[in-house]
This record gives sequence, C-alpha cells and structure tokens, in this order.
Amino acid sequence: MTLRLQPPPRAIALAFLAVMPGASLTFAAAPDLADAAGNYGITSASRIHFTVAQTGGGGGIAGDFGKFSGSFRIDRNDVGRSTVEFTLYPASVKTGEKRVEDFLKSSAVFDTANYSTVTFRSTNVKQTGPDTAAVEGTLTARGTSRKERFSVTLLDWNRGSIAFNIRGNIHRSPYGMDVGTPIYSNVVEFDMNIKGQRR
Repeated sequence: MTLRLQPPPRAIALAFLAVMPGASLTFAAAPDLADAAGNYGITSASRIHFTVAQTGGGGGIAGDFGKFSGSFRIDRNDVGRSTVEFTLYPASVKTGEKRVEDFLKSSAVFDTANYSTVTFRSTNVKQTGPDTAAVEGTLTARGTSRKERFSVTLLDWNRGSIAFNIRGNIHRSPYGMDVGTPIYSNVVEFDMNIKGQRR
C-alpha cells in the first residue's frame, strides 16, 4: 500500500485517519506533519453508532456499542505506511430495549457466544478533499473477512488529541446476519465519532 501526497500537512495527517457528517470545516492552524506523526489510542469518549432501517419507514433498529478498543499510527514520512486497527465487542450493544439487545447477541446476528469481536484493519487510504479521506480495510465478523470502505471527516485537532467522524454502509448478509430481510434493510449504517489520544 503506497500513497504519496504533497498537500498541506493537515491533509496528510487526515488522509490516514480512519478506522468507520461531512460538512466542510475551517481550522485556525494546520498541524505540522511532525506534530501529527506518532501513535494514538482510541479513547472511551468515542461513540460507535449504527442504524438498520425498516422497510416502509418503520422505526428500524438503532444502537451503540459500549465497548471497543483500537489504535492508529501516523507514519512521519509516508502516510501510505500508516496503520489503524479497531475492535468492537458485540456483547456491549445497547439499543434501549433488552429484547432487541438479546436478539442482536444471539446466533441469528452477532453470535457473541462464538464470536466475541468484530475487527477492522486498514489496507488503503485515499485523500478525497482537504479534510476528508476514504479508507479501505478488512472487516472480520462471525469468522468472515471482507473488504469494506469508510469515509472520514476531520473534526478537531490539537497537539495531544484528534477527533474525526467515520461513516460507512455495511451489507450484513455476507457475514451471515441477514435475518429479518427484507423487512429490515440489509444495510447497516455506521456513524462513528472517534477520538484519539497521543500515546
């Protein structure tokens, strides 16, 4: 994986950032690449939100994952050599309804008794704008690994921490989670606000 860019350092830092809303943002000062380079841990202040629409405009299913972990490294010399790893724990899913949560944890969906994690590891990054990027990687759930793509928007930056929004649509049927279709959409929409702290 190689990606060599010559934009301002802020954009170079962003182009890496992803693991998962895209208004344009204005920043008072762009960080130097030397400042942005390094190792970061994803903090518990992050939010991993998802929705599954219901056909005909019903309520659908919406929730969050309360437990997750991850890290990323911004390479000082070549953004294409940077890395990101992310793990979420499906047993921590919260929807506000215990019945729905138990169903999502069951063998019909996440099967948390046999698969305790869902993981994502980046494989490619492409800058799409001054403060946006597209990130591809391998998502593994229920023992199945597939290439998935997420869009990233930079939200905030200072010398010790960084925040960004990640959005992506994942088809659940390839992972053996197609129960309820077509009443419920086959697409899971992820909307994640990720905060990273320099290590």
